Amino acid sequence: MTDLPANVRWQLWIVAFGFFMQSLDTTIVNTALPSMAKSLGESPLHMHMVIVSYVLTVAVMLPASGWLADKVGVRNIFFTAIVLFTTGSLFCAQANTLDQLVMARVLQGVGGAMMVPVGRLTVMKIVPREQYMAAMTFVTLPGQVGPLLGPALGGILVEYASWHWIFLINLPVGIIGAIATLTLMPNYKMQTRRFDFFGFILLAAGMATLTLALDGQKGLGISSLTLGMLVVIGITAILWYLWHARENDKALFSLNLFKNPTYRLGLFGSFAGRIGSGMLPFMTPVFLQIGMGFSPFHAGLMMIPMVLGSMGMKRIVVQVVNRFGYRHVLVAATLGLALVSLLFMAVALMGWYYVLPLVLFCQGIINSMRFSSMNTLTLKDLPDELASSGNSLLSMVMQLSMSVGVTIAGLLLGMYGQHHLSVDTPVAHQVFLYTYLSMAVIIAMPAVIFARVPNDTTKNVVIRRGKRSAP
Repeated sequence: MTDLPANVRWQLWIVAFGFFMQSLDTTIVNTALPSMAKSLGESPLHMHMVIVSYVLTVAVMLPASGWLADKVGVRNIFFTAIVLFTTGSLFCAQANTLDQLVMARVLQGVGGAMMVPVGRLTVMKIVPREQYMAAMTFVTLPGQVGPLLGPALGGILVEYASWHWIFLINLPVGIIGAIATLTLMPNYKMQTRRFDFFGFILLAAGMATLTLALDGQKGLGISSLTLGMLVVIGITAILWYLWHARENDKALFSLNLFKNPTYRLGLFGSFAGRIGSGMLPFMTPVFLQIGMGFSPFHAGLMMIPMVLGSMGMKRIVVQVVNRFGYRHVLVAATLGLALVSLLFMAVALMGWYYVLPLVLFCQGIINSMRFSSMNTLTLKDLPDELASSGNSLLSMVMQLSMSVGVTIAGLLLGMYGQHHLSVDTPVAHQVFLYTYLSMAVIIAMPAVIFARVPNDTTKNVVIRRGKRSAP
């Protein structure tokens, strides 16, 4: 058990502010999309661009976050991220058209692209490496309050006020976070090389086109030919970047990252693992509302046990990993998540609604243990000179894999349901049964990757919550 100095604890709380802002915003926006569409006079199908614009901006900007943090300093970049995110929230609240709302979400996305990755990097700078997992658990725990409050708070604000208020609540949190950042956070810098603009353009083009390809047919109504062209351009850009980065010391992401076996395993495992995990936040409310006939508000409330389970596991995940090791924890959690997702579907279809909160609580526990272990495994053995680029690459891969997960879930629903589902009917039940069976296979597959994780050589240090009294 190790104590951290009071100033470091305050800095960790500042990072937690950023996690909270982003998680709360994401959850509430999803809840309020139908109300936004009605207010702006748009079709609910077009409102998908509100999500796409944010995700696309984050995906494009993520590669630059690590370099900017090293060049300008983590305090300056984190402060800028909070200001941009808060300003974007204000513009979102004032939007009168869909175009204005999309542009404001782009501004939010620029801030969001830097906020969490740079926050994670800040933790790496201010705590010893052996305390990194415990510190990350500490800062992400307040961020879980966002999903906990989001569904209920979003429903209340939309019903009794207006959707504009879901963005306005970010303002006081952002102001407090910005002031605290300037006051308490040190401005760590590292020696940087010239920024790889060509590599950045290639990666940005790849991420942008692939994200549009993933969401474009549903959100933009693009043709199959255009969709195919976007995929080809995206893949070509990424392959071109790999050729560009080969034996290039000035590349945005050094291919030396992949010479670290732990990072390589963790990155591929995180990509594969988050494809399956990314399906669940999308599928759970859809299944409850369309498959089982729950109201949006009640479906949102059903997510609370999952968040509570996640918060509880974050308190003890360090001890669990120390006891069983990364390999055993990740393999067991991956297979367990697949089984719990099937159990959730079975319990719901059998009408045992009183059991659903317990199942979702268990799902939250397993998912939290899996996420924390994957993140820490990937970054824990990186040397300091590769920490920033490795962290940014991980964040980019996480963004892409979660988008892929949502897209695959939608494709499965469309394939089994022929793009038409009636609420709470035997046909709908059959469609979701086949979808969840397919999802369980996809969720379980990364266990093959995690089985290759080597035995642990060091233990993670637990950070004590209370301050030790002076002798």
